[in-house]
Amino acid sequence: MASKRRAFFRTVLQLGSAAAVAFTARASLADHYRVPSGSMEPTVHVGDRIMVSKAAYGLRLPLTDTYLVRYAVPARGDVVVIEPPDDESKHAADADVLGSVLLKRVVAVEGDLVEVRDGRVHIDGREVPEARISLDAGGGPDLAPLRVPAGKVLLLGDNRGNSRDGRTFGFVDRERVLGRAVTVIARDGRLSLLPL
Repeated sequence: MASKRRAFFRTVLQLGSAAAVAFTARASLADHYRVPSGSMEPTVHVGDRIMVSKAAYGLRLPLTDTYLVRYAVPARGDVVVIEPPDDESKHAADADVLGSVLLKRVVAVEGDLVEVRDGRVHIDGREVPEARISLDAGGGPDLAPLRVPAGKVLLLGDNRGNSRDGRTFGFVDRERVLGRAVTVIARDGRLSLLPL
């Protein structure tokens, strides 16, 4: 009887340990999301499943914003997930929301003088070539020239006329960036492995 009880507790401990390791890996290393909206089309389509590297910029203490090790910062062109700014959680119907995070592209980093005209990004007065944007729904709101403050980034959706983004909620703290989307792992129900 005692050996059965020990075996039961050993099994429970092993299952609990495996669950803790899986939870920590998902919270700190990588995660996946299903995309519910077209705000990042044509890069990411509605229904795509994406893989996000939560360790792309450093290793965080699980369930916190505290970095144990930081070895990179978000760069222009990165597709990232962030916690929605406080006023954006009210706009979940905008459907940029992947569960409780937003998917957007970093278009400007600290120190950049950024402007958005007709959906096109200008840094320090020069238009930035962007291969993966859609202006089919127009360019969305313009943004007058602004300098990106230290520790901040400007995020836009690739579908410029159909995205609530930094033109609405402003610059975002780099620390709010939860990870970098690295690949579309499934599209139309099929394995795809399309790099972002």
